[in-house]
Formats: sequence, structure tokens, C-alpha cells
Amino acid sequence: VILWCLLDSDIELFTRCLVGKRIASLSGKVVWITGASSGIGKALAIELAKNGVKLVLTARRGAELENVKRECLTQSGGKLQPIDILVMQMDMTEIARHQQFFDHVLQHFGRLDILVNNAGRSQRANWEDISIKVDQDLFQLDVFSVVNLSRIAVRYFKGANVRGHIAVTSSTAGLVPVPNSASYTGAKHSIHGYFGALQTENPGLDVTIFCPGPTFSEFLQEAYTDREGVKYGESVRPTDKRMTAERCAHLFAVALANKLHINWVGLFPISLLAYVCLYFPNIRVLIVKYVGLGGLKKIRDSN
Repeated sequence: VILWCLLDSDIELFTRCLVGKRIASLSGKVVWITGASSGIGKALAIELAKNGVKLVLTARRGAELENVKRECLTQSGGKLQPIDILVMQMDMTEIARHQQFFDHVLQHFGRLDILVNNAGRSQRANWEDISIKVDQDLFQLDVFSVVNLSRIAVRYFKGANVRGHIAVTSSTAGLVPVPNSASYTGAKHSIHGYFGALQTENPGLDVTIFCPGPTFSEFLQEAYTDREGVKYGESVRPTDKRMTAERCAHLFAVALANKLHINWVGLFPISLLAYVCLYFPNIRVLIVKYVGLGGLKKIRDSN
């Protein structure tokens, strides 16, 4: 228990940070990060750029992506040139255009080594109030667009006869059901099912499911609610007990370098809760009973 109090990740990831492959082992690789204009995606791009990783950066906000590219070039310390970072303005929900974007990546770099599916939105809403259209819209972005782009990548890896790597930003909500985020929790559990099945069917493919806990980012502003087209619109407080996006990105990069399958990160008690719910699922019922809904909300919101 003391170890869980001190760690901000699962034990496997903590160990690899100490004795595993360095992030620099990815130098020269081509990594595509979706949702790269802010938050974890932006921080991961910068972390990889520092280690000489060539990047494909996509998101809906083109101007923000250009800013990220400039920061990546600066932080790379000369390891990367402008041609080593490809920026594409892309809406993940436009599934019919995924192949076009993928082909452009191959035209630019000649290959892709790692796809990091990071784009997505969270949610704040009561379970019974959620419109089914919100469920559909959230799954379209957080699940179906991710699966579609990944299928294109898997077909490419198999056709090129290379050992590819697919990564996805999930959430600790994919491990521990959280209150007032039912559609989001369901989507993340679905991601675990899809990508767990992918690894089972393709042992020659590396699959990383990365599960951040509460993290400083803009996710609450863009979060879905219970009504179609309505965003939550709130910001995280600087006093919240959240992991920084930079620390989260560093741990994500370590997971990629070491080709880990599933990892979770977050400040106490996130790691402890994840272990309990994974290995002792019936105890989760007792936790809900004794911690209460209010306590679980405080943990989720890092109060």
C-alpha cells in the first residue's frame, strides 16, 4: 500500500522507467499522434521530438498544430528539421477521409512506425439524462473513428510485412467505472475490448492501451454533456490534484519505447483503485458503498 501511495503509475511502467528502454530508442521512428493540438497529445509530441522522433500531428485546429510543430522543432534541439514534422488538419469523425490522410503520411515519410490514437472527448452528465444521440456522437469520435483509422494502419503494417505498433489513449475510466460519465466510460471499456481483441488476433503487432487518470488539460471545456451539441465548458482548477500533461506524456513515451500493452497513470489513489478493480472486481462494489458517490466524484475531479 505504501508503494501505491508513492507511485504515479502501475508497477510495470514504474519499473521500465528505471531499467527499461529509453525514449531515445524511438529516435528516427515515424509516429502519428491524433489529437495533437493540446493536452496529452501536444505534450507527447514535444516529449518525442526531444528524442529525435519524426512526427505526424493531426487535429481539428490547424493553427494550434502549427504552434505545436514550432515548439517541437525548438525542443528537439536540432534533432528535427521542418520536413520531419507533418501537420494535417483532420476531423477524426470524417471516417471516409481516413485513407486519404493515411496515404498522405506514406507519401511524405514513406512509412509509418507507430500510430497513437489520442483524439477524443470526455463527458459530464447524469446516466438517465443522456440523449442517445450523445451516446452515438461520443462513440463515433472516441471509438469508431479510432477503430477505423487503426484498421487502415493494421492493413498497412501487414501489407508491408513490418511489426507495427498501435497505441490508444484510453482512461482509468476504462478500468474503473466513474460517475457522471456513462457514455465516456462505456466508450473506453469498448476501446479495451477492441484493442485487446486486436492484440489477441495479431501477436506480431504491438498494441499499447494507455490509461491516464485526472490530468491537467482542456478536456473539461470540450466534454460532452447529456444534450447534443452542448459542451461542458468548464476548466480544471490549478489547485486540483492532477498529473501534469508533461509527466503523463513522459510515461506514455516510456510505454511506447518498451512496447507495453496496458498501463495506467495518475496521482494517489488512482493506481490503487485501478489494481483493486482489476484484480478484485467484487471489492469495487464495497468501495462504491463505503466511499459513496460524493467521494468518487471527488476522486474523479481531483478535489
